[in-house]
Amino acid sequence: MSVSQIDTALLGRMFLAGAKNLEKNKDLINELNVFPVPDGDTGTNMTMTIMSAARDVAGLGDSADMKTLCKAISSGSLRGARGNSGVILSQLLRGFTRRIKEESVLTIPVITEAFAKAVETAYKAVMVPKEGTILTVARGISEKARDLNEDGCMDLEVFLTECLKQGELTLEQTPEMLPVLKQAGVVDSGGKGLVMALAGAIDLFLGKEVDLTISDTPTETPQEEEEPVYANLYCVALSVALEKPFRLKQELDLRAYLESFGERVKVTSTEETLTIHTDTNDPGMVLQKALTYGELYNVSVKNQKVEKVEHEKDEEETFTQKAPAPEPEGPVKPVGFIAVSVGDGLAEIFRSLGVDYVIEGGQTMNPSTEDILNAISKVRAQTVFVLPNNKNIILAANQAAELTTDKTVLVIPTKTIPQGITAAINFVPDNTNDENEQAMMAEIQRVRSGEITYAVRDTMIDDKTIEKGDYMGIGDKGILAVDKDLTETVKGMLAEMIDESSELVSVYYGCDVTEEDANAMADCIRTQFPGVDVELQMGGQPIYYYIMSVE
Repeated sequence: MSVSQIDTALLGRMFLAGAKNLEKNKDLINELNVFPVPDGDTGTNMTMTIMSAARDVAGLGDSADMKTLCKAISSGSLRGARGNSGVILSQLLRGFTRRIKEESVLTIPVITEAFAKAVETAYKAVMVPKEGTILTVARGISEKARDLNEDGCMDLEVFLTECLKQGELTLEQTPEMLPVLKQAGVVDSGGKGLVMALAGAIDLFLGKEVDLTISDTPTETPQEEEEPVYANLYCVALSVALEKPFRLKQELDLRAYLESFGERVKVTSTEETLTIHTDTNDPGMVLQKALTYGELYNVSVKNQKVEKVEHEKDEEETFTQKAPAPEPEGPVKPVGFIAVSVGDGLAEIFRSLGVDYVIEGGQTMNPSTEDILNAISKVRAQTVFVLPNNKNIILAANQAAELTTDKTVLVIPTKTIPQGITAAINFVPDNTNDENEQAMMAEIQRVRSGEITYAVRDTMIDDKTIEKGDYMGIGDKGILAVDKDLTETVKGMLAEMIDESSELVSVYYGCDVTEEDANAMADCIRTQFPGVDVELQMGGQPIYYYIMSVE
């Protein structure tokens, strides 16, 4: 007997199954990254994006209506979006849920239109869409759905199975669209993640047994000999009868506010009800904030030291940076700055250049859209410039800017740490925002950046044969040098970056490099390239032995 529709409960379970399958295959997806660097993270980014939504969906149960389910999927993935593939995945889910949220059940025509809306939304989110990526795979699935619908397909099992097959076929064709994939011998990692999510959802639809438990909170072994110590004494839970619709921006702001003085924060909402759970030392602040949204009911405040309380599962991502304590009250200044960086030395450099807030992150951990939103809320300024300092964080920064309504957010698309430092240096307080934006955009184009790390697998890229353990010098447009000797790799990379107009080489050494070795490397650069000045600073970054810039 053919199945012709999917109800809300089934869709919710299918989404959880898709999230679990993506999570199960995240390491495989990470290994598909073209560059054999030790921080290949597409699978991790996509998993953390979809799991942010999955926790919201799991909290709804099977009784939610379609609109509530769609809000959980869309807002959860938008908040948790990390990296370019994670942001694109969140936009695909955003477009899909926009089309279906008013439906009670999903039929083949509705799903076809939702696939088309998902692709349209995701393509619009990317300034310069590139074929051979997750976007191409999504479009291939959507076009197959359209063809099946036009041919009068009435069986959802056939429809979904054929759409998945088309996704897999399109994925296999991505190396023919992107030469860099073909040379590296891999398919697109983001496209693989999308296929894994769809495959998991369809497995559940077809009746496969799937564990839908959603949790990323490590289980700790209780210490029976010791009395528990509570960082936050009170467990607060309550519901609010909303006076007006509770929007995504309000949800993000409320979550950030509660995290600033509590933990284990859980915020969920429907059209009529807001539910809050948190552990805190000041329950009065929670109740006062909740009263601003409507009438309170089901209020519970329990002292955890006196009573044994079974906590609800933590709904916040283990990897998400905890929001800092609120900054002291003070005047709102015209302009503020946020920079993404990792390493104590680099963070201090940005602060010395006037950056108000440094988000801990970068290659090894892309901050989420919510991380950036939380940072924006902490900067007391009318206009906030955001320096992503990594090409894989720019989309999340743009998404955060789009979701911010109470201040102007301008994202300077810095792709490297040196570009971010250059942008900050070239800010002139007396200039207008437009003048500063244009000046910073112009100056970052003049900076040539390079990074030294090591290969985690054998591959070939940019016509260079790379073996596991080799040192690599990676420039703005690809791999510039490969060698088994660190010094030779640095010299080879800089030989590709330095020309007759070059005057300064800035060197930021990482946490795995001693000051003595860094000084020796700087002397070697001065000897090899006598026509340039060399400036050495401690960066403290992991993974990358040296970050360098040439100006």
